[in-house]
Amino acid sequence: MKVSTNWRSWLAFLHDVAAAAIAWTGLYWLRFNLDLHQPQFADMWRTLVWVLPLQAIIFLAFGLYRGLWRFASLPDLQRIVLAAALGAVAIPLVLVMLRVAAIVPRSVLILYPPVVIFLMAGSRFTYRIWKEHRLYSPLAALGEPILILGAGEAGARLAKELAHSRQWRIVGLLDDDPSMQGRLLRNISVLGPISELPHWTRRFGVRTVILALPSAAHAVRRRVAELCAAAGVEALTVPSYDDLISGRSQLTTIRHVELDDLLGRDPVVLDSAGLSEWLGGRVAMVTGAGGSIGAELCAQIARFKPERLVLFDISEFALYNVQQALLDAYPQLALSTIVGDVKHASHVEQVLARERPSVVFHAAAYKHVPLMEETNAWQAVRNNAFGTWALARASVAAKVEKFVLVSTDKAVNPTNVMGASKRLAEIMCQSLQNGTTQFVIVRFGNVFGSTGSVIPRFREQIARGGPLTVTHPEITRYFMSLSEATQLLLQAGLMGRGGEVLVLDMGEPVRILDLARDMIRLSGADPDRIRIVFTGLRPGEKLFEEPLASEEATLPTHHPKLRIAQARSADGATVRELVAWLQRDREVSDADVRAWLKSLIPEYAPRTPVPVRTGSVTVLSQRRR
Repeated sequence: MKVSTNWRSWLAFLHDVAAAAIAWTGLYWLRFNLDLHQPQFADMWRTLVWVLPLQAIIFLAFGLYRGLWRFASLPDLQRIVLAAALGAVAIPLVLVMLRVAAIVPRSVLILYPPVVIFLMAGSRFTYRIWKEHRLYSPLAALGEPILILGAGEAGARLAKELAHSRQWRIVGLLDDDPSMQGRLLRNISVLGPISELPHWTRRFGVRTVILALPSAAHAVRRRVAELCAAAGVEALTVPSYDDLISGRSQLTTIRHVELDDLLGRDPVVLDSAGLSEWLGGRVAMVTGAGGSIGAELCAQIARFKPERLVLFDISEFALYNVQQALLDAYPQLALSTIVGDVKHASHVEQVLARERPSVVFHAAAYKHVPLMEETNAWQAVRNNAFGTWALARASVAAKVEKFVLVSTDKAVNPTNVMGASKRLAEIMCQSLQNGTTQFVIVRFGNVFGSTGSVIPRFREQIARGGPLTVTHPEITRYFMSLSEATQLLLQAGLMGRGGEVLVLDMGEPVRILDLARDMIRLSGADPDRIRIVFTGLRPGEKLFEEPLASEEATLPTHHPKLRIAQARSADGATVRELVAWLQRDREVSDADVRAWLKSLIPEYAPRTPVPVRTGSVTVLSQRRR
């Protein structure tokens, strides 16, 4: 039997041998009323020299020294009972077999096992109680006082874990369920409803609270976070229900409250069986795989175990990063990593002919509205529209089963070149719909933290101490998380039968000014010291994004977060004219691009911001051309 050389294990072993000696000798003394004479005294020592080695061997055989006393539990008690029981049987047998010349009273043999159990188990559990009381009791704890918001299962598990924390000391829980208020949860009081947070934080001097509400709606999380801000305390949280069911986080992982917790939505319900059948064991291709949306899309696809995943991107560095991340997370995943430009038609055709994907997700695009509006209009149209055409034509030739175009809400009544170019891409895909390849178009809005998103910009500005730049006090946008957007994109791709424009339910629009204020508060910065400056709408920007064009009718689907938009499609002659125009190699002026877009897309209405001086701040209004 291998025994740990740790000194604590040896000390525990010596304690147990001493406990056996005390039990044996003590029972002899008790049997003879504390008046041992020479014959009985000699018998006691003559038998003890055999009892102790035998009992020591049994203790070692039962592995009593692998654990620590401060974590003594029921399994430890079970091993002690078995060791004592075996000793009770083995000791008389050995003494008889070895013909030890000694008289052992029957009371000693009968009472020896329970006394040994009492001494060994009692010492262990007494030490554990003393240790935990000394380290963790409210009277002696030096940890920072905290409140837990939520007395459900998550709150109970969190309270159990934090009972052993030297950093924090739980002074109470708050919960809106009246049946929980006033009760004890793991010996911690449920003090009252969450609305009483300011009172209890003042009473106990609490500076940090932890939200144990993983399944709560985001509106509830937002209300609680606002209460924390009003009370001037730091808000931490356990992971959301979405993170828990996806396996990205454990319940006891505590982190700061982030923007997703306040502005996100309820978890996406996926048809996992359908997605596994659609993607599992097949070749899938993602263009723009190095981008934020493309990379997350690749990670989501990898969960369904495709035969091979083809990564296509123009950026070598971005492609390398996503390749390494996927290989780390999914070592068995077969990857094809291809550097290329979707506008390079012959190269795209060769790639598709060689890789033979069953499904193509086209996420490669220029998405930054102001950059595409300012002297890059031709490149935006060439990349977003002609690149889509080249890839879509190659997909038809390669007999790809399904082509999923990642579009944008900016394609609805576009006011900028980027939105108009994506609308052209939609029209081209619709014109290619045939019996071989199904073209599915998916529109959604802004994604938290994606490339070009306002959120990374705000983070940088907060880190520098401000100011935060917001274009207009009333500007709003639709937002969703990367995981939600890509999961719904997969679900839409599965549901689409070809030719539809599927629109993701983006929920309620978010005012960017409120977003900036939330980010300042969540960062822990002083909101009175970081200013927000209004810089005016940039070229091509709308105050409000539209999820659907006004002349489009929508139809529901069986998924609550997806609807079908009956979008206008262009005739074949218009598409042929469009393709011929896009195939030009020479540069086209921005004015010509806008005029041409206007002739092809009647709903395209470019807007020019007009500066209006108001005090020291420049505020821009919008005027239609």
